[in-house]
Amino acid sequence: MEKVSIDFSEKLGKIKPMHAVNNGPVHKFTADQQISNLEAFMEAGIPYVRNHDAAFCATYGGEHTVDVNNIFPNFDADPYAEESYDFALTDEYIKVCETADTKTFYRLGSKIEHWVKKYNTLPPKDFEKWAVICEHIIRHYNEGWNNGFHYNLEYWEIWNEPDLDNDQSTNKRTWGGTKVQFFEFFNVAIKHLKKCFPNLKIGGPAIAWNEDWTKDFLKQLEAPIDFLSWHRYDRNPISVGDCVDRFRKMLDDNGLKDTESILNEWNYIRGWKGEDFIYSVKTIKGLKGSAYTSAVMMTCQQKPLDMLMYYDARPCAYNGLFNTDVLCEKLKGYYPFYMFNKLYKLGTYVKHESSNEDIYVCSAKGENQCAVMLTHFNDLDDTAEKEVKIEFNNLGFKNGAIAEYYLLDENHDLALVKDEKITSNNFSTTVKMPLYTSMLIEIKNL
Repeated sequence: MEKVSIDFSEKLGKIKPMHAVNNGPVHKFTADQQISNLEAFMEAGIPYVRNHDAAFCATYGGEHTVDVNNIFPNFDADPYAEESYDFALTDEYIKVCETADTKTFYRLGSKIEHWVKKYNTLPPKDFEKWAVICEHIIRHYNEGWNNGFHYNLEYWEIWNEPDLDNDQSTNKRTWGGTKVQFFEFFNVAIKHLKKCFPNLKIGGPAIAWNEDWTKDFLKQLEAPIDFLSWHRYDRNPISVGDCVDRFRKMLDDNGLKDTESILNEWNYIRGWKGEDFIYSVKTIKGLKGSAYTSAVMMTCQQKPLDMLMYYDARPCAYNGLFNTDVLCEKLKGYYPFYMFNKLYKLGTYVKHESSNEDIYVCSAKGENQCAVMLTHFNDLDDTAEKEVKIEFNNLGFKNGAIAEYYLLDENHDLALVKDEKITSNNFSTTVKMPLYTSMLIEIKNL
C-alpha cells in the first residue's frame, strides 16, 4: 500500500497560477450565438490566457486578430495615427476573456506559420518602429488610446519561439532571421517598451526548446526582462519539473534572480511524427491526458516556476478541455483546471509527502476549508492500480469537519462519490486509484 501524508500546519507559500492556458473562451456577443464555453471557463477559474495563435481561430477573429501585423496591417503607415490600426476583433476577443474574469497575457508578434510561404514571421523592416507600434497596442488596452480600454493587462510578451529553427534552416516557421538579428530586435523592443511602461511586466521570448540558445540570449540582454517564457512538450511530469529547475538556474546564473520563469506552452507529446503523434493527440483528448495535466500542475507547483500555461484552449488538436464541435462540452481534461482552481482559491500551499512517484499530490488550506488533489500517472499504460492510504494531519478545525471525495475517471466527471464527518484533528482514509484516476478531496469546517 502506498502512503500520502499531508500536514496542514506546515505552510509552504502560495498556490501559484498553474492552471492558466493559451487562448480564451469560444463565445460571441451576438443574437445568433450558438456555441459557448464561457460559463465553464468561468467555473474553472482560469487566471490568465495567453493569446498566441489566436489568429488561427475564426471564432476569435482569425486573420484580423491579436497579431501585430493584423492590428497594424500596413507597416508603412504612421504608427502614431489612430487610423493605422484595426483593433475591432481583438477588442471583442479580449472583452470575452475579461467577461470570463481572466486576464490576457498578450503575445506581441505573429502566430507560427507552417505554410510553404511566410508572411509575418520575417524580421520587421524597422525594429524601432515595430516597438512603437507595440507601444500603441499597449496604450490602447491599458490607457484608453484610440477609443481603447483600461484593462491593466500586466504581461506583455515579445515574439514566440525564435529558436524553433536554426540559422541553417530554410522556410523558418517563427523567426525568419538569424539568431543575432533576433537578439538585436529583442533588445530594441524591450528597451523601448520598458522605458514607456516601467510598471508592466515585459519579457519573452517564448523559447521553443533550445537551452543553449537560451543561455546565449540571456548573456547578451541589454536590459533586464521581467519574465523569461519558455515551452516544454513531454510525456513525463518529472522531466518537466527538471526542466523548470534548469531554466531557473539559467536566470539566476545571469543575475536575473527577480525575473519570473513562465512555462507558457506545454502538453502531452510522446513524439511529433507518425504513430507517436497520433497517439499523443488522442491522449490529449482523453483520461490519460487529463491525468498528465494534473500531474504537471502539481509537479510545477512544487518547483521554482511562477506560472504554467497549457496549450491550448483554442479549438484545435491540442485542446483537451473542450469538445467545441458539440456545444463546447467538457472533456476529461477540463477537470484538472477546475480542481486546481479549488486549491488556488484557498491560497496557502501546505506540506505533503507521497511514497510513490506515480501518485502526484497537491494540498492547500484556507480559513475554513482544506483541499487535496491526487492523480495516478505513469506513461506506461499497463501500470497497476494503486491502493493509497491518505493521512490528514493538523486540520485545525475546532468543531469538526466534513470531507467530500470527488472522483475523475472513465465513468465519473469529478462526481461526489463519498462524504464523511470528521471529528478529529488527524484522520486517515484509504482509496483505490487505478491508472489515470484523479481525485479532489475537500474538507470543510463545520
